[in-house]
Amino acid sequence: MKKPWQKSDAPAPEAPSEEGGSTKVTAPIEQPQAKLPKGYTPPKGRPTPKRQEQEIKRGVRRDPDALTPAQQRQRDKELKKSMSKEEWKEHKRRQREEARRANKELQARIDAGDDRYVFDRDKGEVRRFVRDWVDARRFFNNYVMPAALVLLVVMLVGTFVPQVSAVLSLLSLVFMLAIVGEAVFIGVRANKAVRERFPESTDHGFGLGMYAFSRASQPRSWRSPKPRVELGAKV
Repeated sequence: MKKPWQKSDAPAPEAPSEEGGSTKVTAPIEQPQAKLPKGYTPPKGRPTPKRQEQEIKRGVRRDPDALTPAQQRQRDKELKKSMSKEEWKEHKRRQREEARRANKELQARIDAGDDRYVFDRDKGEVRRFVRDWVDARRFFNNYVMPAALVLLVVMLVGTFVPQVSAVLSLLSLVFMLAIVGEAVFIGVRANKAVRERFPESTDHGFGLGMYAFSRASQPRSWRSPKPRVELGAKV
């Protein structure tokens, strides 16, 4: 007597056919599947791009196979000879558009403060903190460039009015002393803030103070990388 879970040796039932006979129904045969190794991933259908190629494409690394300026000029001469005047103009137009697009993308990444694209002086957490520290405060030096331009115009006008030349000279001296005095104040306060926030950092001293002063002396809309904090924010 067979148990309920044991396979039956009875033949498969026959289904009736259209002619009135019967047709034997057979079960589908299962094909054995190959065992895949652990961590196997199916192919994407395309080769994986290399890291160097991606960095060259983003502009992080210089292409070692790129043409030198002299080689590029020689190539342009050869292309110009092989093209008509209209084709050459179209080729130069596409080159200009591509250069503008690449420069715009690069500037956008610099303005965002991406350490892969900014200048060496702007890299690092300490410099990022100093930029935020300056951007959150108002200083007299924020207006030094427009004020200097106005003062220059006034001095040029004053050359035609000798009576006011002495007054303008005094104003210029006071203006310069105010700039220097606040520059020292900004440098000292920025270094103090960095030592409190990053006690183990070696990026401090005169260089850091000059970095803070140079940023403070620029109008807010001219700064790059762009400000990340609002005026009055707590940094």
